[in-house]
Amino acid sequence: MEAFYKTHHYLVEHTNAPVRRDLMDEIDWNDRLIGIKGTRGVGKTTFLLQYAKEKFGTDPSCLFINMNNFYFSEHSIVDFAYEFQKNGGKVLLIDQVFKHPGWSRELRLCYDRFPNLKIVFTGSSVMRLKEENFELSGIVKSYNLRGFSFREFLNLQTGNSFRPYTLDEILYRHESIVKDILPKVRPLNYFQDYLHHGFYPFFLEKRNFSENLLKTMNMMVEVDILLIKQIELKYLSKIKKLLYLLAVDGPVAPNVSQLASEIQTSRATVMNYIKYLTDARLINLLYPAGEEFPKKPSKIMMHNTNLMYAIYPVKVDVQDVLETFFMNTLYKDHKLYKGEKGVSFLVDDGHLPFRICLEGAKFKNNPSVFYALQKAEVGHGNQIPLWLFGFLY
Repeated sequence: MEAFYKTHHYLVEHTNAPVRRDLMDEIDWNDRLIGIKGTRGVGKTTFLLQYAKEKFGTDPSCLFINMNNFYFSEHSIVDFAYEFQKNGGKVLLIDQVFKHPGWSRELRLCYDRFPNLKIVFTGSSVMRLKEENFELSGIVKSYNLRGFSFREFLNLQTGNSFRPYTLDEILYRHESIVKDILPKVRPLNYFQDYLHHGFYPFFLEKRNFSENLLKTMNMMVEVDILLIKQIELKYLSKIKKLLYLLAVDGPVAPNVSQLASEIQTSRATVMNYIKYLTDARLINLLYPAGEEFPKKPSKIMMHNTNLMYAIYPVKVDVQDVLETFFMNTLYKDHKLYKGEKGVSFLVDDGHLPFRICLEGAKFKNNPSVFYALQKAEVGHGNQIPLWLFGFLY
């Protein structure tokens, strides 16, 4: 136990989160079992350590542990939690819980046996906490940590503290919102950098970002998908090839038969792999209103723009990048559907129509459509700067 505390103190002491994530205030920390999911690389470990630092400091009643530790190849989470709470422990932070066999059953035992112990754990976005882990149904509160929004990236780069806005605020108050922002910063000076490398916090590390992101993408497939979905290693190359083919094809309706032929598997398996890649937050699926998986999507898009530049930079189409940005930033709290002619997306159940417009694009203004403009610094009426949608979270 002493060794774990030593590691905990070192990590907490050396944790310095560049941006305080809003999720910190959205979580109800009174719950006894809290799961924080998120794609690899978005900062889940830092988030846990920041919580420990902010709420507990050096208080020994809180302890951070990582399931990568070889200690847990011989010992159970339940036994560790028993010793911890017996010695006054109250909050156990468990990183990468899915690395431990039988983790969900053990968390249930901890919940039932130690009523004075709170457990907060992190896991992959691939995990289906309630659907696939029935032991946790009704007791776990699940949250998602996303990559940086453009707002968070801008705050980090400029030292500002702009707040997020709701979609309604952006649609109907964008002119006054922009008047508050522009005197302090010129967002368009930072927008392309965000599209290229701003979603994942590790752009702050002094390493080649694209190489680091490619390594992270490989880990998403090799660990998050194969390990959690219990897929045999021999199928790894097929999933990787499928991801590459989808990226190269761009945001179009997939030809499932052709993809099945190219990776030498069945159509059903291709659709399963597509679902896994979606769960891993590597791709997004766009459907017409009223349709959903397992139907074939109208478009398969990369999950965020950083992935586009990393996986196939020679074929990055600007319109595709802008539409990917828009879908990714609205994806957190809104539903997006395929648009009709002249419309890029329909948003939410009211089917609000949006068209994403490149600089210089000519269009006849339709008052019932919202236009998100690439290079506009300010907007007017139903024409809104695209960058401002990056302030949704």
